[in-house]
Amino acid sequence: MNEDYKSFFIEVKSKIRDAQYEAMKIVNTHLINLYWDLGKMIVEKQEKFGWGKSIVENLSIDLQKEFPGVQGFSKSNLWSMTQFYLEYNKNEFLQPLVGEISMKNTVISNFCNH
Repeated sequence: MNEDYKSFFIEVKSKIRDAQYEAMKIVNTHLINLYWDLGKMIVEKQEKFGWGKSIVENLSIDLQKEFPGVQGFSKSNLWSMTQFYLEYNKNEFLQPLVGEISMKNTVISNFCNH
């Protein structure tokens, strides 16, 4: 291989790794927002309908049936999502950050795709 090709190959690898990293950041942001929303939805339904702890177990079972092979909807994960929401929803400084994370990565994503 000549030096020009080696240099080109290194540049291509760098572009691919940068794109993978940016994609991972965007996916993680969307997952954080999903976890926040699911925790909020569970808490709100428990409050509105007086549902107890069994809603989390039932939801976990139904989600795992609906999305076979998709990780992350275990009973313990759903409880963690609920705790995440309960822990930070009343904190006036931390709660808005969930939305900001999404906005920043959307801007990054739109910029990178154009």
